[in-house]
Amino acid sequence: MTDIQPRTVVYCGVCSFPPEYCEFGSKKKRCSEWLQSNNPDLYAELQGDTVTEGMSTLSLEKQQKIADELLKQNKKEEAKAEREMQKKLNSKVTIKRIERNKRKHIISITGLEVFEIDMKKLAKTFASKFATGASLGKTADKKEEILVQGDVSDEAKEYIEKLLEEKGLSDVKVEQVDDKKKKKKEAAPGTPGAAST
Repeated sequence: MTDIQPRTVVYCGVCSFPPEYCEFGSKKKRCSEWLQSNNPDLYAELQGDTVTEGMSTLSLEKQQKIADELLKQNKKEEAKAEREMQKKLNSKVTIKRIERNKRKHIISITGLEVFEIDMKKLAKTFASKFATGASLGKTADKKEEILVQGDVSDEAKEYIEKLLEEKGLSDVKVEQVDDKKKKKKEAAPGTPGAAST
């Protein structure tokens, strides 16, 4: 009987794909940097000149043209990924605590749609985690928001920060805002509507 050893598979620390498939993700440059620093042997194996092997039968001008096009395409993809990352890092998540009655509150969570988070799934997670009602709605400016019943803003902030940290976005601001109902001001004596004594 032959001795069969289990095969170990390396997974990328950035996109969680096997390194052979990182090129199909949107974080190609960051994946490549991670692989180079964490597994240089596999990086060298994967970065072998596979493109130049197929180009050996082409003329020098065509080889140069193809190489220039590939370089241009890679730069465009890297620039796009960099713009998306900057957009994510410049965004902020707002957790607004809204007072309904004297003791009842709702929290509204907005700004998560930029981070490619499934809002419906997150609303269900909040509902089960906090044992309360949670729903997905739209704000006045047509952005998605999660409404959670109860005063769980601190717990929600902690959970969202942890979720963003897992995605490698620990620099994103999670802001808490308290939105209280304005109390009616008592009318000054001598003005219409003031009670006479």
